[in-house]
Amino acid sequence: MPGDDLTRLRIAITAFFALDGFVFAGWVVRIPAVKEQIGASAGDLGLALLGVSAGAVITMTLTGRLCRRFGSHPVTVVCAVLLSLSVALPPLTHSVLALALVLLLFGAAYGGMNVAFNSAAVDLIAALRRPIMPVFHAAFSLGGMVGAGLGGLVAGFLSPTRHLLGLTVIGLLVTAAAGRTLLRHQPPAPAAPAPSEGRTPRLPKTRGPGRGRGRGLVTVFGLIALCTAYGEGALADWGALHLEQDLDAHPGVAAAGYSCFALAMTVGRLTGTALLQRLGPVRTVMAGGATAAAGMLLGSLAPSVWAALAGFAVTGLGLANLFPIAVERAGALAGPGGVAVASTLGYGGMLLGPPAIGFMADWYSLPTALTSVAVLAAVASAIGCAIGIGARRAAAVRP
Repeated sequence: MPGDDLTRLRIAITAFFALDGFVFAGWVVRIPAVKEQIGASAGDLGLALLGVSAGAVITMTLTGRLCRRFGSHPVTVVCAVLLSLSVALPPLTHSVLALALVLLLFGAAYGGMNVAFNSAAVDLIAALRRPIMPVFHAAFSLGGMVGAGLGGLVAGFLSPTRHLLGLTVIGLLVTAAAGRTLLRHQPPAPAAPAPSEGRTPRLPKTRGPGRGRGRGLVTVFGLIALCTAYGEGALADWGALHLEQDLDAHPGVAAAGYSCFALAMTVGRLTGTALLQRLGPVRTVMAGGATAAAGMLLGSLAPSVWAALAGFAVTGLGLANLFPIAVERAGALAGPGGVAVASTLGYGGMLLGPPAIGFMADWYSLPTALTSVAVLAAVASAIGCAIGIGARRAAAVRP
């Protein structure tokens, strides 16, 4: 495929990553208003949010097959249309059951779109032979930052119904513009290996012997993705409510909490390629998990709004590159199938985390429930350490 076409594909896929973060953040910053509208408790809201999880998990298990049959590009476009339309529905509900049903549709579109555009990104990375997955995920974070920031600006004077309907219009316009590029081009074929790649890192392969071990490692990377994406989902759905409910923050300031988190993730991911080249994936996972754990302890237990915001930002820096590393390593080990497994586990953690936080908030308190993000970040760091130890032992016994 010509270089110009690859550039167009990269721009289009980046636009869908950004759109996904923008729409999702626009919804999450209005969760407190929708919660008040339907008169839901924290536990009731957790049950309703389970609709997002259920829809996403069901769709994720099917999207890989749909991508193989119809291609990742058309599936991405269709899911983007459904996501843009469904985001306008939550403010129209007036009961927990109705909210759960519309969030089931929203979750289905969200989950399908994430698997589809990650698969499209993997194909493009193979053609470019450049480790740019963190850049795509930086676009998602940037979209989330803009969506949350816009939500904070309009929260004081624009109703959730009008705000989310505006997101629908923006989403359909972006899909129409970027979708044409995806629909005109097939996924590119992998580039032929260069005779000499200098200092470019080689990706491990698991063809033939060792495939069983490769599948096991794919699952391990999926667990890292799950642990870290749990934190993204928890902060997205509960961060604003924690600031507003527990620390008496103004709704606009509360909405800025997720914006701080998304901005820190964006910065971390934009520098992710350089960090990986300097530290390597294992050390990056270990350091990132430890940093996120410390940041989330501050964010959840701090007695002031500004300290909590600082904790959210540190958490975003720590988590920034863990999910992209997990997805890219899984793809290097097992191809698109590995990406599907890691993505499904990861986004499952992102979508199952918020309901779990809701239940724990009912049993204990919301700040206590949010400390579970720190616990799982520490688990991800420990898994990275175990992978590093295993790799060193394997290298020591290799003839």
